[in-house]
Amino acid sequence: MRAVAGSAAPRLDCYNARQATGRDHNKIGDTMFRQLLTPVAGSLGWSFLVALFPVVTVLLLLGALRRPAWQAALAGLAVAFAVAVIGWDMPVALALEASVNGAVFAVWPVMWIVVNALLLYNVAVRSGRCDAFRRWILTHLPNDRRIVLVVIGFCFGALLEGISGFGTPVAITSSLLIMVGFPAIEALVFVLIFNTAPVAFGALGAPVTVLGAVTGLPAATLAAMIGRQLPIMALILPFYVMALYGGARSVARLWPVLLVAGGSFACAQFLASNFIDYTLTDVLSSLGSLIVTIGFLRLWRPAPDPHFAISRAALGAAAAGAATIDAADLGGHKQELEATPAEIAPWQGWLPWVIVSAVVIVWSSFKIPKLGQQDIPWPGLHKAISITLYGDKPYAAIWSFQPLGTGTAILLAAVITAAVVRLSPGAFIACIGATIRQIWIAVVTVMLIVALAYLMNYSGLAYTLGLGAASTGRWFLLFSPFLGWVAVFLSGSDTSGNALFGNLQVVAAKQLGLNPVLFAATNSSGGVMGKMISPQNIATGVSVTKLQGREGEILARTFLHSIVLTVVLAVLVVVTQYLLPGIIPSAAPSP
Repeated sequence: MRAVAGSAAPRLDCYNARQATGRDHNKIGDTMFRQLLTPVAGSLGWSFLVALFPVVTVLLLLGALRRPAWQAALAGLAVAFAVAVIGWDMPVALALEASVNGAVFAVWPVMWIVVNALLLYNVAVRSGRCDAFRRWILTHLPNDRRIVLVVIGFCFGALLEGISGFGTPVAITSSLLIMVGFPAIEALVFVLIFNTAPVAFGALGAPVTVLGAVTGLPAATLAAMIGRQLPIMALILPFYVMALYGGARSVARLWPVLLVAGGSFACAQFLASNFIDYTLTDVLSSLGSLIVTIGFLRLWRPAPDPHFAISRAALGAAAAGAATIDAADLGGHKQELEATPAEIAPWQGWLPWVIVSAVVIVWSSFKIPKLGQQDIPWPGLHKAISITLYGDKPYAAIWSFQPLGTGTAILLAAVITAAVVRLSPGAFIACIGATIRQIWIAVVTVMLIVALAYLMNYSGLAYTLGLGAASTGRWFLLFSPFLGWVAVFLSGSDTSGNALFGNLQVVAAKQLGLNPVLFAATNSSGGVMGKMISPQNIATGVSVTKLQGREGEILARTFLHSIVLTVVLAVLVVVTQYLLPGIIPSAAPSP
């Protein structure tokens, strides 16, 4: 990989290699720090490799050495700090401010959403509604763990992603799968792989909205393009995961329901993103897939297979009046149930999830999160750095504090659920305590990993990585999805990944004579494939299981699948650009 200037690779118009190399030019005036892009021997190739050190550190500690996620994130942050200050000449004060800014963002809004979603889950457990949900599954679905994996892991998990995101679908759906007999690590791995197709439209389309803002392309056009890429992946996913879990024989026996689940989600995702409203894409596609798949299973059922039959021993114990729920469901802390499970109708297992869906949709429709929103310029960091890659554009650092954000809506849903199921105040407080015990390590981990992401962004390390990928000529077609992949691996958020590299994708595409709409959309679609290996996502997922500290084992089992699916997307991008350019929606830049 060579520096842009003087090479066969395209020169980005907004980038001046000489100005971004020498250390005598890394300040504008007396106050603004100017990001360096090629500080290592003036070489983009060497600078790219050094900028990878923090990412490689996290991957090695998690995947190879199997260290807990918080340790890997802390080590990655330490390496990034050293590289940023020593190699990229970032002032120590700015490096500290960037890291703290990221940690605060991790707490609010990210983990505020996660904490309240897990509180809702604990309310469901304590009130017996999780056990009722399990009995609903056993009553209304075939006695086959493979079917439950598709309905709960894929369809129901997509609904939770559309409502909350940030790892909560992984935590909740994996717990539900564990309750019907899945080993904890298998449940987490399969749910993480499933938690890809809905991510680009999660949180009511926030990633697409941000992508439109940073690229100057209409968000609706970008949503339409993403909605022509991800449905193909959604159609593949049920078959892919089933092949992993049950082998080729299971795929052959279950292909009708796999086709219905993936196909209904894909069709609804395409229609909603292209012709209805992209902000409702996840809600409509997941609900549509859930309803259609369950309806189809009323008409068609697979032949019984004892190997995948669900054990009814736990259900029998609950029906006999067992007063506790297994510690695995509450992170090692047993709690007394408020009611005997047999007294609760199975349909009530849906109550917590119906209530939270309704509250969040209404909350967002009436734009309640905007009420009382405070946009706070981060002291010492806001516009104190210029983005060299984008023509010395001042780097904004605004923390948007929304006291009535999505996390607060989920908290309200938890309170409403507790009232509807008549949970006592003491039991509700006990649920809060259980939630804190489950989630505190995940909170620390996410604070560290998001601090790492922010430090890499503000120091210029991330832009060096992006420039390196964009300077590979026609190979950029294959590298493009991996830009989004890296960004989401670090931040755990497709929204953040789009904010970081979305515009770079457009600039590089224009220089190469490629379609900017396709590559902006690919940044988001590629990002969702990095979601399954994000330490943030994994740490949240293990918070309600006995797998805390084994995040590296989970990453090792999902890493290859993340690469494979990203490569599939890259091939799809090449086919779209050169063989099927007609499916790319056209758009003029928005004013």
